[in-house]
Amino acid sequence: MSPRTTHSIAHFRAPFVLGGLAGTLPAGDYDIDHDEELIDGLSWLAWRRVATFIHLPARTVTSPTSQLVAIDHAELETALRQDRENAA
Repeated sequence: MSPRTTHSIAHFRAPFVLGGLAGTLPAGDYDIDHDEELIDGLSWLAWRRVATFIHLPARTVTSPTSQLVAIDHAELETALRQDRENAA
């Protein structure tokens, strides 16, 4: 199966929490990578997400170090939805 990585940016207006990460993360824009693999045997192209990663710290934070941390995609979507709902 052929792997690929897609990139997106998650925007949080307020501090948030993701399981597996210590403490509360500050509001900001975070780079997100999604590793996907091609599903073989179909007559059209289809990709399956196999991992999601967040880049820490946020894009606006200047830091000499950075981390790429595996996260649960469903938790990320839930945190983004809650952030949008709280902003409305």
